[in-house]
Amino acid sequence: MDTLPVNIPGFVWAYRFSPEEKTAVRLNNGATVAELTADNCFYWLHLNVVDARVPALLDTLDGLTEDAKSALTTRDTHAAITVDEQMLYGTLIDCQRDFAQDTNNLGWLHFAMSDRFIITTRLQPLRSVERARALIEKNPGKFSRPVDLFELLVIEFQRTLIAIVIELTEELNQIEDIVYDSAQRDERRRLAPVRRTVVRLHRHLRTVLALMRRAAAADDDEMPFGFDDVARRLTSRLETVDHDIYALQDRARLLHEEIDSKQSSETNRHLYLLSIMTAFLLPPTLVTGFFGMNTANLPFAVGDYGTEYAVALIVASIAFAWWLLRRVDIL
Repeated sequence: MDTLPVNIPGFVWAYRFSPEEKTAVRLNNGATVAELTADNCFYWLHLNVVDARVPALLDTLDGLTEDAKSALTTRDTHAAITVDEQMLYGTLIDCQRDFAQDTNNLGWLHFAMSDRFIITTRLQPLRSVERARALIEKNPGKFSRPVDLFELLVIEFQRTLIAIVIELTEELNQIEDIVYDSAQRDERRRLAPVRRTVVRLHRHLRTVLALMRRAAAADDDEMPFGFDDVARRLTSRLETVDHDIYALQDRARLLHEEIDSKQSSETNRHLYLLSIMTAFLLPPTLVTGFFGMNTANLPFAVGDYGTEYAVALIVASIAFAWWLLRRVDIL
């Protein structure tokens, strides 16, 4: 573990790549800005924008335009990709990662890339970025251009989405088994976070796809070398997972409609039983109400069998109500 004091504000990690030697050297915490650059090398600098000194640091780095600096320090929560002056900068979506486990909460990766560097910033640790760093450690000679690192970041994001799709699919399978079971259980509370996650992923992924196509259609003089081929490959990859997410969204919607349908059927059944009970109890209510009137000369008021006659009338009225409901095919 590197215990040296950090010299670069917001420093998370940095790599210096040598395409000729096919090496990637990870700089320690004590590295300075001057150590990032070397002849025929490019670097990846990953920063945490929680550090308020990061904007001042970006002013000291060569090759960054003002728009690129703004893109690296923005707090916007929407995707953006801009091609300008042979630079690529903007914001990509990713999923957050805490100390114990990966999460499905969305995070934002801000980036700026040219032929000499790729600089990324974030607020929270991100899943895809961490996996990309691990792949660099395993195969450092694979990356000869900054655009290769950009492609790796998007590919790892796609793999993150695939993992989330598999996880949500399993969750929907469990909900589906319960929904189509004979037992009555309300799974809307369990389904709601799944639908919310799928809708958010689909919305932001469609935005990234549109931005990627727009960036790939920019003038060749504006985009970094090799980005047009990378953009086509990444668009194809993201479209594939976008179809899976859309299918999940449609499936979750149908499940929600099925749950609502079963709940409506159950409510109608309860109302039906309540209506039947009301129909049975209405005639006895009329009988007891009649005998409860405070008037003179009521039938059966004099004699020993008044109560028996009243009970008989109540039973007869219930039987008559039952016969009438059967006659009109309600029962």
